[in-house]
Amino acid sequence: MQLPIQLLDSLEGVRGFDRPAFEEVHASGKQVTSIRVNPCKNEGHSLFPGIATPVPWTQYGCYLSMRPSFTFDPLFHAGRYYVQEASSMFLEQAITQTTTPGAALKVLDLCAAPGGKSTHVQSLLPHGSLLVSNEVIRSRANVLKDNIIKWGSSNVMVTSNDPSDFASLENFFDVMIVDAPCSGSGLFRRDEEAIDEWSLNNVALCSQRQQRILAAAWPCLKKDGMLIYSTCSYSKEEDEDIVQWLTQELDAEVTELNIPGDWNIISSAGGYRFWPDKLMGEGLFLCCLRKKGGEEEPAIKAKRIPPRATKSELEMAGRWVEPADLSFIKYENTVYAWPADLLTDFSILLERLKTVYSGTLVGEIMRDKIVPDHALAMSALINKNIPGAEVSRETAIQYLQRRDIALTSTDKGWQRVMYEGNSLGWINVLANRINNYYPKELRILKDK
Repeated sequence: MQLPIQLLDSLEGVRGFDRPAFEEVHASGKQVTSIRVNPCKNEGHSLFPGIATPVPWTQYGCYLSMRPSFTFDPLFHAGRYYVQEASSMFLEQAITQTTTPGAALKVLDLCAAPGGKSTHVQSLLPHGSLLVSNEVIRSRANVLKDNIIKWGSSNVMVTSNDPSDFASLENFFDVMIVDAPCSGSGLFRRDEEAIDEWSLNNVALCSQRQQRILAAAWPCLKKDGMLIYSTCSYSKEEDEDIVQWLTQELDAEVTELNIPGDWNIISSAGGYRFWPDKLMGEGLFLCCLRKKGGEEEPAIKAKRIPPRATKSELEMAGRWVEPADLSFIKYENTVYAWPADLLTDFSILLERLKTVYSGTLVGEIMRDKIVPDHALAMSALINKNIPGAEVSRETAIQYLQRRDIALTSTDKGWQRVMYEGNSLGWINVLANRINNYYPKELRILKDK
């Protein structure tokens, strides 16, 4: 791997930069594999016994000593874990150390695709919290939606908006996460093609874009709200210089974290640098900043609440969903389940943002019946009395490839396909065939 000389020269004097060690770790070809488990679908780190060791700065992450074939692991498709770069999991410390334990939060993940940080944050949020996961590029927003659905939570709204669209939600959010688009030097070990795209000019362009993104969305953060800013760039212009700009231009105040020395994370200008020659992870910069101005509460009200499901539709939905404090919202012929205590907030957001997905999609009403959606099969809301067909690993893969499968069960009707007790999706068992309802766009396209 030939690192750009201009990058190496530009990092001289940056805190923690050790040029020989930095070049050596990139030349080694060493790859780090890590996953983060879903606490709603897991207990502990028992997924990969014998090859997993904990990531120190998160309760949910672990390193794997070998890289399995995630594509052909049914538990990956069941949402039991997310494959994520270990340094990025440091977000957990930023959340837990800067917010009040147990207090419900309104969180905006502004640049959220493909969903690693959003699914992590969702696992950390107390009951009653709201998460808005936004991605301006619509195709990437659809990938984000799929990963949110796989995670199985109902307190999330996925949107596809420009950062400036959030200015109308003045003083709305307690936390805003901006994992900003950057020049990508921190990921050179994972993506060598990124080296060819790197240049000092691109660093400067990214720095300007980062400032525009932050300035545009800044009004939606309330007084004393927390901005968690991060990049996967080593360049000072995208990291410490942005922090300095935030404190000077947007009335932000750096909040430092308590970091154990043996984690080998380097403190720099109130932010934190991850160097791959010092720890098991890729390049990352993260800083926490508190907003000093603004108001403590938003002056925003919902103009109207979306149409609710009728009594008969509620009865239909109730057969599929566990009894819970939910509001069932009807959109055309589909029914969504929203947490009842988030009904007003969801309504406000629905009026102001381009919503891709919200809550949990229960299903579509067809001929006075509900056809259950894949999202319901992945959700914690599903009625546990809904039948499930436990299958072998081989059959699970066939199902995920959207092929025909055979079952020994004689039960008819809608059933969940289960692998090791985990739901993968729906089938409809008829008298003479089994219809596979795994979403076409999610199916495994290749053979082993």
